[in-house]
Amino acid sequence: MGKDYRKIKAWEKCDAFAFEVYRATRPFPREEMYGITSQVRRAALSAPTNIVEGCGRRTQRDYLTFLNRAETSLDEAGYLLDFARRLGYLKPQDAQRLLAMYDEAARVLDGLIARIEGDLAQREA
Repeated sequence: MGKDYRKIKAWEKCDAFAFEVYRATRPFPREEMYGITSQVRRAALSAPTNIVEGCGRRTQRDYLTFLNRAETSLDEAGYLLDFARRLGYLKPQDAQRLLAMYDEAARVLDGLIARIEGDLAQREA
């Protein structure tokens, strides 16, 4: 059995972000259901999901691969939320809150990635 993802702060932040993205995108225009709504939800949910999948991997290198995927998904969701804000689909206060959650999740995930990269570099030295 792999690491317990529920004990990873980066997962907690990404999970909370994904949950709020789902809530905030409910009122998006119906014609966007298969467009930006679906895409931002998928990207946001992909971040914590990739952390979970990485926790099940046997090597740190594989774990890092999934953390990097989580990071790119998170970045995609952040961009899409900003895009939705510019289209007027998000209220300014909702956009500000979501983008702050994105920034925090990205910061914590980046710290985890840096730590794993450092551990791997030490082992390989």
